[in-house]
Amino acid sequence: MPLVAHNDLPSFKRLRAEGHRILSPERAHEQDIRALHIGLLNMMPDAALGATERQFFRLVSSSNSISQFYIHPFTLDEIPRGAAAQQHIDQYYEPLANIRELGLDALIISGANVTQPDLVQEVFWDPLCEVIEWADANVTSTLCSCLATHAVLLARYGIHRQALPHKCWGVYEHDVIRKDHPLVQDINTRLFAPHSRFNEVSEQQLTEAGLHVLITGREPGMHLSVSPDGFRTLFLQGHPEYDTISLMKEYKRDVGEFIHGPAAQYAPMPQHYFDRYTRTLLDEYSERVHMALKAGQQAPEFPENLTTPRLSNTWHDSGEALVGNWLGLVYQVTHRERALPFMDGVDVNDPLGWLAGDVSRLT
Repeated sequence: MPLVAHNDLPSFKRLRAEGHRILSPERAHEQDIRALHIGLLNMMPDAALGATERQFFRLVSSSNSISQFYIHPFTLDEIPRGAAAQQHIDQYYEPLANIRELGLDALIISGANVTQPDLVQEVFWDPLCEVIEWADANVTSTLCSCLATHAVLLARYGIHRQALPHKCWGVYEHDVIRKDHPLVQDINTRLFAPHSRFNEVSEQQLTEAGLHVLITGREPGMHLSVSPDGFRTLFLQGHPEYDTISLMKEYKRDVGEFIHGPAAQYAPMPQHYFDRYTRTLLDEYSERVHMALKAGQQAPEFPENLTTPRLSNTWHDSGEALVGNWLGLVYQVTHRERALPFMDGVDVNDPLGWLAGDVSRLT
């Protein structure tokens, strides 16, 4: 279903050029289709601000759901910004006060740049907790991404993330382990998703706190879990919103930090992402970088033009299906135009109460 370009945000123009269906407000009003208003709390640093917008906009736009989507980007004033990013925010983002006044049907919370050893010490911690409390009382369902997942689990359930011995990053295989849940209906039971993180929350931590793990993988661990009621909050440790080139761009950035500082070691490649030819190419590039730096010479340019054409995307279809299921549930619960198949005899204020009872009503 289409996105509605309700302001002049440049991402709308870019997505329209990519072939996404973007409606003007006037055209949207001509159609007799109910709308969903989705907030995007974008906490990403300046360099990733626009890319994160587009990634989540694409995922929502591509989802198979029966609604028009108004996406309302906003951020937290406490996050420091450069001049260009702040101008973008001032011109296109909505104040949090307006978001609260007008209300939302659903909320997406992005990751964020972490600078402190403890999340509660981050500048975004207190204002993020305020948004979480407001969303719990006023928003039908919230989807948390990566760092936001760790922060919300800590704030709401006291679950502390654990540092990993090595960065978990790459494209990993997962299994759907709760096939009865409507959020994973018609999704491939074995699927791929990117991860990029130095910390994790484990399945054991989640299940002990009463949460439900829906998708997990042997290597990366939990990919998707949901709050004890089964629907109010979705927790993602992976990144189904990532573009095909996202991990490559991150690897290029990390290599650049070794070349120019401050990284002391050369970055490892993301796992299960580059094909054999590309891995060989990048190994050779690493050797050339080390030789150049040892000789006091300028490092060669990263071979992005040779790498990009060989990248594959094995995760976006599953991400679209997941977000489509989520928004479909939000739509039906919000508008209550017809009962969900699993809502027979269930209080509409507890739409997934079946998790505690007989799941046979789903079959």
